Amino acid sequence: MPHLSAEVSLLSAGPHGHRARMRDTLLTRGPDALADDELLEMLLFSAMPEGDTRPLAKALINRFGSFAAVLAAPQQTLIETPGLGPHSVAALKLVQAAAIRLSRAEVIGRPVLGNWDRLMAYLHAVLAREKIEQFRVLFLDAKNRLIADESQARGTVNHTPVYPREVVKRALELHATGMILVHNHPSGDPTPSRADIETTREIGRAAALLSIALHDHVIVGHGRWLSFRQAGLL
Repeated sequence: MPHLSAEVSLLSAGPHGHRARMRDTLLTRGPDALADDELLEMLLFSAMPEGDTRPLAKALINRFGSFAAVLAAPQQTLIETPGLGPHSVAALKLVQAAAIRLSRAEVIGRPVLGNWDRLMAYLHAVLAREKIEQFRVLFLDAKNRLIADESQARGTVNHTPVYPREVVKRALELHATGMILVHNHPSGDPTPSRADIETTREIGRAAALLSIALHDHVIVGHGRWLSFRQAGLL
């Protein structure tokens, strides 16, 4: 019996015992009981079954700032990070994709103008941590239900070329009767530029000619967003 006790103590003190305790914490007390580095550690050891993932998890949090920021980091940046390989990077990106799809499920096929908080949560998940400016269009039906969310263009850190004719053409293809324009500012500041304002007006004029309503243009920053309509710009 003493020999067995020694084995149990050794197991509970090793990496496998630590992982078991973390799983128990997650399942019995919920994810809020775990810190960012602990959540990341658990995610990493699902992709790296051998070895201690604690040091790597802590290093990633220190570098990127948070669990969410690690998930949203560019794939190539993660691949080039010491300690991470294809399996672990794939696991991180899988969780990020799952989070975005869960957020999208809360808004797709539903009236979005009356569910602004859910819409902003979704757009924040998709765009807030993007390092490159991206222009998206939310296409709505006659009941203002979201029928499609499509990326129209990706640009640089501070500019994305957008063509009003292509935006309106796509709305006609989808039989959309309304649109919400969305893009992100990687700088984190959602204040619209003069080009943002002029592009919005051009798209609005082109859409109006075909009886397609431009409901809003939302700029997503870091933890902040700006609505053109609320700001009196539309």
